[in-house]
Amino acid sequence: MIEAIVGSEGAERVLLFLAARGGGYPREIAACWSMDVSTVQNQLLRMERDGLLISRKVGRTRVFEFNPRYVFKHEVEALLGKALTHLPPDIQAQLTLQRKRPRRTGKPL
Repeated sequence: MIEAIVGSEGAERVLLFLAARGGGYPREIAACWSMDVSTVQNQLLRMERDGLLISRKVGRTRVFEFNPRYVFKHEVEALLGKALTHLPPDIQAQLTLQRKRPRRTGKPL
């Protein structure tokens, strides 16, 4: 959808994930899109180097999110927000699901 603008399908998927959830780490993004973790890491590091993203350590995990000081942050978020609305509903649901820990045994759905 916005692959022509961002340069690759991998970059598009990484940005859509971050726009939908506000942040994420490479393994989580790769699992969501069934991508190779090294591809996701390369995209994240390139975007961090260029100033679009920032990262912080949470325990031993490096979490990436949009850089609040990036000059075009609002424009990029607006573009990605519009792109998210044009995705199929099943993919939108997958991107917005934020399950961080397993469900307690016996807990009803």
